[in-house]
Amino acid sequence: MESKMSEFLRRFGSLIGLIILCIILAVWSDTFLTGRNLMNILRQSSIAALLAIGVLLPILTGGIDLSVGSIQGFTMCFMAYMVVTTGINSILGIFLTLLLGSFMGLINGLLLTKLRLPHPFISTLGMQYVARGLALIITGGMPISGLPPAARWLGSENIGGFPVSALLVVVVCMVYYVILNHTPFGRYVYSIGGSREAARLSGVNLDRVLNWTFVSAGFLSALAGVVLAGRVNSGYPLAGDGGELDGIAGCVIGGTSLFGGEGTVLGTMIGVLIMGVLRNGLNLLDVSAFWQKVFIGIVVILAVWVDVLRRTAEYRASVRKV
Repeated sequence: MESKMSEFLRRFGSLIGLIILCIILAVWSDTFLTGRNLMNILRQSSIAALLAIGVLLPILTGGIDLSVGSIQGFTMCFMAYMVVTTGINSILGIFLTLLLGSFMGLINGLLLTKLRLPHPFISTLGMQYVARGLALIITGGMPISGLPPAARWLGSENIGGFPVSALLVVVVCMVYYVILNHTPFGRYVYSIGGSREAARLSGVNLDRVLNWTFVSAGFLSALAGVVLAGRVNSGYPLAGDGGELDGIAGCVIGGTSLFGGEGTVLGTMIGVLIMGVLRNGLNLLDVSAFWQKVFIGIVVILAVWVDVLRRTAEYRASVRKV
């Protein structure tokens, strides 16, 4: 019975939580289920979704990436500087921005795999400070505004009534679903998180896989920076402050284990939507932004607690079988 409940919570717990939350907010607020508000939730959640997918891969390997928010802020400022101050072509500016984010992610990976730092917590925490400092340097601490239309397109335009940023997240989710579930790389990521030593003995190139997980995180952080720059029509150095926490929270609420080896793209997206719906609903109910942080923190704690209960149930079931 415990094992069945554990499996049920693992598969559907976050989705049930999202549905219950939507029902409660629909009852309490007349404007929650309006088309305009739902599109607003999707638009606002797109940034956190990209960061959450980015940080998902390092977490699946049993690691973490604390630099995604700062890389988002720096790359956002870099793109604004390139297309506004230097006047280069917007498409080229976006390409260089994504390349820069990927390179910074690669540095995170190399610090872990080549310098043999003890944990990605250390390397990515250092990168967090480096990226934020570079954002302040490149902008002089002031926003860079006035992006051309092509540079704003991903963050500000709609297609068929849907935000382009939300459609972009759907495409990214589909790509990463395929990568994690239907490619050798995805199997290697899960195997490293399940047991690093077993993965090594099975012939998995640990350094290569870990490097690519951080390159992926840097790429998606830069993509989030491009989207946010388009949405606000500027690059400002404090953008993405706390973004890494939102990304990690989205993963955890969506059922990703911080111990590694367990988590899905779909679950992560549900976790991000729970956070987005909760923030939106609390805004509609005129709840203070200070209290919103309290509520989100409680949700994260509950999500981890459910994961602990599930793991305990699985352990007890395995003991009984023995």
